[in-house]
Amino acid sequence: MVFLKDTNDVKAWRTVAGSSVALVPTMGNLHDGHMALVQVAQQRADMVIVSIFVNPLQFGPREDFASYPRTLNEDLARLQEAGVNAVFAPAEEVLYPHGRTGLSLVMPAASLSKDLCGAARPGHFVGVTTVVAKLFNIIQPQLAVFGEKDFQQLQVVRQMARDLNFPVQVVAVPTVREADGLAMSSRNAYLAPEERRRAPLLYTTLQDLARRVAAGERDVAALRRAAWETLELEGLVPEYLELLNAADLRPVEQFAGELRWFAAVRLGGTRLIDNVPVNLG
Repeated sequence: MVFLKDTNDVKAWRTVAGSSVALVPTMGNLHDGHMALVQVAQQRADMVIVSIFVNPLQFGPREDFASYPRTLNEDLARLQEAGVNAVFAPAEEVLYPHGRTGLSLVMPAASLSKDLCGAARPGHFVGVTTVVAKLFNIIQPQLAVFGEKDFQQLQVVRQMARDLNFPVQVVAVPTVREADGLAMSSRNAYLAPEERRRAPLLYTTLQDLARRVAAGERDVAALRRAAWETLELEGLVPEYLELLNAADLRPVEQFAGELRWFAAVRLGGTRLIDNVPVNLG
């Protein structure tokens, strides 16, 4: 496995990597969810490169950028064991050589990014699209693999790749979960033991909502209100809870196509997000 620190290293590696390269973008602190992305990348391409970069542009001023877990040595060992071909782990000044202010930014499609996490975390998706565009330019992969846990991010990146004519196929991988259903996330480590016990309620609530809609219930407002109260009673404070069309993240007008329930909650000091599809048969 090759360890790459700057863009010249990547360019040199890319000239010998061939024409079938998959990128798995991460912020490190790798878990089994990340490794599932790696496995799909290995199935779809001859060479796999994983990026590890805690991107400051996608964190708000009162978010956890400084405390976000950084475990580079452990991550490298895990990727080495998995047979990854290369890791790109740049310092901040490599991707933002002129600093964080005054630089050109990549604006995400407003229709996909203004609601849900976009409303709760202003500027977040500008940071995501900017850094992903940089990675696409630097690495020039044929495909990039993202997880469905961050489904809004997935759709934002897909639209960006289409709109900016990146010749990159964006591949989605279903959410990987703990045995009790909690979506795997680096931020799960922030949960206190009692909070961790209650955290799977987010997934079970979304599952129940999806089953009810699949069974024919159509009063979305009533379903949402009851689920919101259920979460609050257990100390999971919702930021949003919405049934949307998966393709364009718009409110449901007709119960057809691919629908998903989306939610974000605060549990203690930890923010959890999740989503589940609705099987309309």
